[in-house]
Amino acid sequence: MKRLILGTALATMPLFAPMAMATDIAEMTDSERDVFRSEIRDYLLENPEVLLEAISILEQRQADEQAGNDKALLQTNFNDIYNDGVSFVGGNPDGDITIVEFSDYRCPYCKRAHPEVADLLKSDGNIRFIYKEYPILG
Repeated sequence: MKRLILGTALATMPLFAPMAMATDIAEMTDSERDVFRSEIRDYLLENPEVLLEAISILEQRQADEQAGNDKALLQTNFNDIYNDGVSFVGGNPDGDITIVEFSDYRCPYCKRAHPEVADLLKSDGNIRFIYKEYPILG
């Protein structure tokens, strides 16, 4: 008997719930929409950390999307990047790690990075190094 009463009460609760709970914004009047916007604005001004949380989530989604795009780009151009038959291959040609360096001999940043890469190749004998001339300064 208690189950029947409880079941009936639970089944009829939605009938007595306020109808405005799930109103579509498109169905609101202009004044209702203005009140709704005002409430949202007030909430965000009182709780600005919500905006930081939303921005953080957006940045993570964008990073995930970019990583997926980068992965697809690498897969599409795999042979052009890793096995073009033209680029210099140094280090261990059968290494289990491959580093591809796109470099311009006129680039001062590339020149500064070169000793670091050379030290890395000396310290680990399992690195396959591919050098690609990529003239960015002409």
